[in-house]
Amino acid sequence: MQLFGKEWTRRELEARVGRIDQLGGIERFVGAEGPEKDVTMFRVRTGSGLSYWVTPEKGMDISIAEIHGVPISWSSGNGTSHPAYYNQNGQQWLRTASGGLLMTCGLTQVGSPGEDELGQYGLHGRIHHTPAREVSHFAQWEGDQYVMKVRGVVEETSIFGERIRLTRVITSHLGENRISINDQVENFGFSSIPHMMLYHFNFGFPLLDEETKIILPKGISKPRDPEMDMGVMTHWQSPDVGHSEQVYYHELDSSIERACTTIFSPNFSAMPGGYKGLKVELEWDTSSLPRMVQWRMPGAGEHVLGLEPSNCWSYGRSKERELGTLRILEPGECVNYNLELRIGCS
Repeated sequence: MQLFGKEWTRRELEARVGRIDQLGGIERFVGAEGPEKDVTMFRVRTGSGLSYWVTPEKGMDISIAEIHGVPISWSSGNGTSHPAYYNQNGQQWLRTASGGLLMTCGLTQVGSPGEDELGQYGLHGRIHHTPAREVSHFAQWEGDQYVMKVRGVVEETSIFGERIRLTRVITSHLGENRISINDQVENFGFSSIPHMMLYHFNFGFPLLDEETKIILPKGISKPRDPEMDMGVMTHWQSPDVGHSEQVYYHELDSSIERACTTIFSPNFSAMPGGYKGLKVELEWDTSSLPRMVQWRMPGAGEHVLGLEPSNCWSYGRSKERELGTLRILEPGECVNYNLELRIGCS
């Protein structure tokens, strides 16, 4: 493996440490106070600068992510609140949403709250506030590669309603600044159900500053609201206390098998060797996630860029059904999602 600028075998590294955890690995923590009390968190360190926290109580999502001790993600003012505080009515999701590198939205609803023949539904669905079962983690050698994985199963169920299951595996390797997310969503019930899925990746300061550029995947873009400026989608700005959120919809080109969106931050200065500049790439399979929602919010306090691969827009379930684009999972049907985040010098 490549580590600290050299190639190493397993035995060469093991000869130099008491435990491989000296270089990287997975540690389990539990919150002790405040809204985070009893929230389980797995800290993953890759040994090459990347560390991030997986939170099983929050749908197996990822809270803060750092490179060389400097955050690349955005954290909301709510902290990593325990799901016991969650209220699914209307816009109440906003009071306990954690931000962090990833908030999953779904599994049967994404976007604006509303009501349809299945009943009332809140903002962005329940999955980000649903604790996982069968949570496990391991770090082990596979030849000369040290592989770290966190796994969990999250289910949304209701008597006389949906029975839908998310199985998530998050993987990193020692020596690599890369996160792989492999999800399987299954309708394990006996009726057809709506399935909406959006991966709400959140990036913040100091990755975002006035010189930061965003490269979008090939496709057709449009604003959610007609008055929104299309010219700002690839740029960032200083905080503006009066700024309102801007949302853009990107329909990806059908010729692209794997889409990639990139953030370039030329001023990011935490890189080793005195280098400046950071590149963050988010890549995913477009066969299951043919769209991307871009949430641009350079406000004061809420200073965040959301890049959100999805199978839907953020209008809500009723509108998606009205447009004829609502994804339906048949009984026993599964769909797989594969995403990868890569971090390196720009």
